[in-house]
This record gives sequence, C-alpha cells and structure tokens, in this order.
Amino acid sequence: MTAHAIPTGKPLILCVDDSESQLWLRAKVLEKNGFSVLTASTAAKALQWMRQAAVSLVLSDHMLGGITGTELAAEVKKISPNVPVVLYSGAPPPTMQNVDCFILKGESVEKFLAIIRDLVNRHGG
Repeated sequence: MTAHAIPTGKPLILCVDDSESQLWLRAKVLEKNGFSVLTASTAAKALQWMRQAAVSLVLSDHMLGGITGTELAAEVKKISPNVPVVLYSGAPPPTMQNVDCFILKGESVEKFLAIIRDLVNRHGG
C-alpha cells in the first residue's frame, strides 16, 4: 500500500525492497492473507513509516541500494525496539545483528506466511 492513509484493524507489515515488482508481489500475498501492508522502496521511506505508524513487523530485502537490511534493522530498533525485523533475501547476511529472523527467497508461500504470523503473534501485533 503506497497511499497516504495508514491502514488499521489488522497487523501492519512494513515491506521494504528497492524492486517495485517484488514489493508489489509481497504486499499482495500479505494482504490476501489478512495483513495490512505499507511499502517502502528506500530505507528513508521505511524509517519515515516507522515514525508514523504502529508497525507490527518489518519485512526487508537485504540489499537496498546503499544500505543493507541489517543496517536498516539497527535503525528500526532505535525507533521501535520490540518490532521484529525479518530479512527476506537470496542469501543470509554475514551478521544477523538486530535481525529477528531470516527467510530465504524461494521459500514456500505457506512457510513464509507461517513464519510471519508466528512473529507477529509472539510480538503482540
């Protein structure tokens, strides 16, 4: 969702990816499965959303064009220390500092959604 209105009533997932097509696809899968979604194609936009919305979980690609997902995770934790940050990428990063979970791209949709649901439920989202 890229509109200015912040959705309410369902767990809110912030998806971050510099690939618009990947971002759109991920948002549609999450929305179809009961989540509200905000999207950001830059780390700056993601951090802006973090300051404006009650995000339940951040789902980010690792390589974001100038910043890594682990660097973004560190900034997210400064704003909202208890919000889980999930990296969704083709290979695990060298460090998982500030990252709560890693999901390999290519994982089944069912397992992907199960992991997201579990983290949101565990963190009160």
